[in-house]
Amino acid sequence: MPSNKSVSDAPIVQFTNCRILRDHQLQREDLWVREGKILNPEKLFFDEKGSADVQLDCKDSIIAPGFIDVQINGGFGVDFSLATDDFKSGIDLVSQKILSHGVTSFCPTLVTSPPSVYHQVLPQISVRNGGAHGAGVLGAHLEGPFISKEKKGAHPEHCLRTFEAGAFQDLLATYGSLDCVQIVTLAPEMRRSSEVIRELTKRGICVSLGHSVANLSQAEEAVQHGATFITHLFNAMLPFHHRDPGIVGLLTSDKIPAGRRVFYGMISDGIHTNPAALRIAHRAHPKGLVLVTDAIAGMGLAPGRHTLGQQVVEIDGLNTYIAGTKTLSGSVATMDTCVRHFQEATGCSVETALEAASLHPAQLLGIEHKKGTLNYDSDADFLMLNDSLYVQATYIAGEEVWRQDVSGM
Repeated sequence: MPSNKSVSDAPIVQFTNCRILRDHQLQREDLWVREGKILNPEKLFFDEKGSADVQLDCKDSIIAPGFIDVQINGGFGVDFSLATDDFKSGIDLVSQKILSHGVTSFCPTLVTSPPSVYHQVLPQISVRNGGAHGAGVLGAHLEGPFISKEKKGAHPEHCLRTFEAGAFQDLLATYGSLDCVQIVTLAPEMRRSSEVIRELTKRGICVSLGHSVANLSQAEEAVQHGATFITHLFNAMLPFHHRDPGIVGLLTSDKIPAGRRVFYGMISDGIHTNPAALRIAHRAHPKGLVLVTDAIAGMGLAPGRHTLGQQVVEIDGLNTYIAGTKTLSGSVATMDTCVRHFQEATGCSVETALEAASLHPAQLLGIEHKKGTLNYDSDADFLMLNDSLYVQATYIAGEEVWRQDVSGM
């Protein structure tokens, strides 16, 4: 590398008077950004003899990596499981709106649907970087249809499928393509699931266990074949039992292959999981906890009737039910709300709460070298927050893409 300013003529922005979340701690340092990446100031000073072109006073804000939501079914009237001609504009709307809640990248999630829906929707989802247009798209999360009838939750029973002979081909025929798929949730107790887990893992797709009646040994076998995630822990699985803890037992299992970590999603909205259950999970396996919203089309809208794929759902306060039942169906919580509730419910540190929505999902997806941290050379996707963890501004690739309007306050 040449040791002068000619390395790049792009402007260097220095964020001052802030506390940066780095190495699991809030550190009183400045943040340096150039060309969408976090800069190492020492290299800048000593190798390039460079300095900041712009200085921004953060007024003692916390700077944390942008949130990553790996399970979001829609929001603001958009349902990712509905095949529409203007599906792309729906993705655009949600990706724009979630910026105000600190989400800088996400996995649009489809619940169990007929093959025709996957064939129509998946080609319209493309992996893309975030920016002023909205949060980045990391790839789709396909939750079902290869799940248990007994634990289907809000998934339509008539669309559920089992693996037949040639199980992986069956999955390919159902989805049509895996090009933009990042996560697949399936029930590991299903016959032939092992070969499917192996094939998906081989293709770099994260396999998540959920909507399942699996016992612990079936769950452990799935992890040994490559599964790394649990979809919304405690919800849509067998309840913890001391003689066979089921999928929940993976949090403290001694059968996890060496060097591997099992992650688990938690909907920390105060409804899907009792605060005591949230505390139990967090204390048992803090490094695996990934906050997800599991948000549906009704997020950000008034109470009433909305959709979740093939089903009609009813929003009553923060509760969302399949219409006419008491079956929970996704949430209307935003990611920043989940982070604040998680911190309040568990009494964990601010750092821990923020990492559960940033570092951990990045590690789950194997992208922690560029997202989910503020390490040097990583993407400059970050948030400014106040001490109560309310988002004040959102940045993607070092550019401000949303700011709290303080006029009239």
